[in-house]
Amino acid sequence: MPEQMKQRIADLAWESLQQSLDEQGYAVLPPLLTETECQRMIETYEQPSHFRSTIDMARYRFGIGEYKYYQSPLPDLVQELREGFYPELAKAANRWLTQLGREAIYPAALPEFLDHCHQAGQSRPTPLILKYGAGGYNCLHQDLYGDVFFPFQVVFVLNQKERDYTGGEFLLVEQRPRAQSRGHAVSLEQGAGLIFPTQHRPVAGSRGFYRTTLRHGVSTITSGTRHSLGIIFHDAK
Repeated sequence: MPEQMKQRIADLAWESLQQSLDEQGYAVLPPLLTETECQRMIETYEQPSHFRSTIDMARYRFGIGEYKYYQSPLPDLVQELREGFYPELAKAANRWLTQLGREAIYPAALPEFLDHCHQAGQSRPTPLILKYGAGGYNCLHQDLYGDVFFPFQVVFVLNQKERDYTGGEFLLVEQRPRAQSRGHAVSLEQGAGLIFPTQHRPVAGSRGFYRTTLRHGVSTITSGTRHSLGIIFHDAK
């Protein structure tokens, strides 16, 4: 992994980010990608050789917009982000498992985890880039892709809100047992990111930890164009 990105990820305030994950269920990252890096990723969208499939969201009633899954080999920046974030998030994933009374199962490095995915028949890469125009949105959902999945994923916004688009907040909705759901709407600067749960998280209660279910999406883009980069750590069937 190039030292520059490795160092940028290492220099993040991980103690604070881990605390936010435990207390809020998500953590906002400061701008990590430069404007040039964001533009470079946007440019890949029009280069078919980078992708294994394209999804028209309206066709499947997922929302209005389009997204594309990168194929192997992943673009260098995508691979660097995937490898760089995994170790710290594996610590959080194992901590969450133990809080729920389960065994810690996630290895310290991404290649070992991907080996587990491949042994389960999940070998297609899942990092993706999404594009929304005015009126576009993404319905609440989860990105699982098979029996093996990693508890966290990371999304980066590649355009600048209010300059390139309006609307388009990231939505995270938590379904709590025997209670009404709680929602978060998060706005991100260009190059900034969000760490959030793939499926569920532990929450401290009066009798120990209990599990809540989360889904995520994107609110309606009211003008302009919004691209985002999704870093998913497990592979798909």
